Amino acid sequence: MKTLEELVRPNIWRLKPYSSARNEYSGSEAHVFLDANENPYNKPLNRYPDPLQKELKSLIAKVKDVGEEEIFLGNGSDEPIDLAYRVFTEPGKDNVVAIEPTYGMYRVCADINDVEYRAVRLNERFEMNAWDLLKACDEQTKLIWLCSPNNPSGNCLDTKEIETVLNTFWGIVIIDEAYGDFTNKPQWRSLLRKYPNMIVLNTMSKAWGSAAIRLGMAFASKEIIGLFNKVKYPYNINQLTQLQAIQLMKDPYQTHLWVRQILQERERLMSAVIELPYCKKVYSTDANFFLAKMEDAPATYKYLMENGVIVRNRHNVTLCENCLRITVGTRGENNELLAAMRKY
Repeated sequence: MKTLEELVRPNIWRLKPYSSARNEYSGSEAHVFLDANENPYNKPLNRYPDPLQKELKSLIAKVKDVGEEEIFLGNGSDEPIDLAYRVFTEPGKDNVVAIEPTYGMYRVCADINDVEYRAVRLNERFEMNAWDLLKACDEQTKLIWLCSPNNPSGNCLDTKEIETVLNTFWGIVIIDEAYGDFTNKPQWRSLLRKYPNMIVLNTMSKAWGSAAIRLGMAFASKEIIGLFNKVKYPYNINQLTQLQAIQLMKDPYQTHLWVRQILQERERLMSAVIELPYCKKVYSTDANFFLAKMEDAPATYKYLMENGVIVRNRHNVTLCENCLRITVGTRGENNELLAAMRKY
């Protein structure tokens, strides 16, 4: 691995971050705040939120078994995805490598930041070959994007292949585990100390049932987290989001129950869909969704939409011809889906 200074954009390495009023105040207890030009009325919403989300991070650290200094919180996972480009890649000069198909925001953020995006196709079983990824890299490759469980395929990438990438690549490897709570495989964040060139993404949107609050997480070395904090907007996580996430983190058992119910329904739903005469294949999955190959996915999608049931048509995605991506809902929602599909 190259040194962090070699990987970071020079202007970011030299950057003196903005220091907000709430960054500068710390230490002794205070009850009169006249430092941030806030309106003294309409408490508690009149106050700026904690810019480093210390109370929330202390709870996340316990639930996720990581150090508080190894946590970055973003406005959804899309914020740390974008920050990785802004911290590590120089527009018009550097490139990144990613598996294909995968989550679309990796490419969108590359385009926004004027960074070349090199997609390496998975095989027909949506499995990756580490050396194919590494052969796509050159001296200007700063990031490799891996999503596991992957979206839209739902499968976890092979551990040995990921280890090969981590042990061989000289830059930053980002593993997106947005759906990691739905698999029994070990989470990569447990290996942060072993792999200082790794960033692991997670989210409150999936297992935690909180897509509306827009809270994403990045786990990495304290040095990388420090760089993200240096570049982020001062108050990127609002107070309402922090308070809602704190309440959820205080009762993680509820999330475990949701996950267990989703996994039970996933198996029932997959077994029923594969029995449909026009379903050609259901792919194995480690996520809260699965990919199903149909005789005519666009037509099936249109029919379901007309009957008030929305799934995702992935027909035009690489390796996903005639595939629908179906998210696991409640038992009642899944029954409605099956009832409609059986009438098609």
